[in-house]
Amino acid sequence: MSPQDQHGSRGYSVPTGRPYALKELQASLGSLGDHLRELYDGAHPAEYDGIADALYVAFRTAASLAPAKSYTGCSEHPNGALDPEAPDGWGRCLLCNDRRRLGLRGGTGRPAAAPAAGEQRRLGYPVPEPPYTLQALRTGLRTVEDQRFHLSLSSPADDFVRIADDLHRAFIVARELSRPRNASGCSEHPGAPIDPDAPPGEACIFCAGRKRRAQRSAQTPEMLPRIRRGERRQLQRRFERPPG
Repeated sequence: MSPQDQHGSRGYSVPTGRPYALKELQASLGSLGDHLRELYDGAHPAEYDGIADALYVAFRTAASLAPAKSYTGCSEHPNGALDPEAPDGWGRCLLCNDRRRLGLRGGTGRPAAAPAAGEQRRLGYPVPEPPYTLQALRTGLRTVEDQRFHLSLSSPADDFVRIADDLHRAFIVARELSRPRNASGCSEHPGAPIDPDAPPGEACIFCAGRKRRAQRSAQTPEMLPRIRRGERRQLQRRFERPPG
């Protein structure tokens, strides 16, 4: 089916900016496979920084090619706040749901397609569930590669929505892999240096320093006896005076 048949008898007009943006998307994705092949399980987090940056740039480009996303699924408030406790059958728009709860007119609260559990964030783009591994990143990029070869100037909007969502998933995985590893075992300071003198299970140098300071502050300072006026304090020498 030709683009004219797809978009009506009046013909198909390429959206403004799509040729340049599509070329930029293809170029940004072209070298990702080569960089990914150089990685291995246990690679340093810094080696994922370049891939995460490139994926974010590609995601922003794909998002600009796709139609504007309605985060709430509401035609009246597409970019409004999400209702974290939306009842079954209601939409995800907090404003409309509040109207319905208050019994006011004008609250449509139209049901929207609910995303899968753990697959939605405030900005409306899917987020994969952990664990985030190199294999998960390769799988996500393979899906993106299969889609980008079929993109063209006359591709439907759904194709750009799909590749933007898949690019966001891959970016999240690469971003998490680029974070410092939790070598200290501390949930509060996952990227903290390791204290070589700390006992097992307390290797976080920040927590170890905090514990030492608390122990020092808990000790009662020793007060010297009060000297009356006119008396001399008898100090005990640490070292004997050498013979003269």
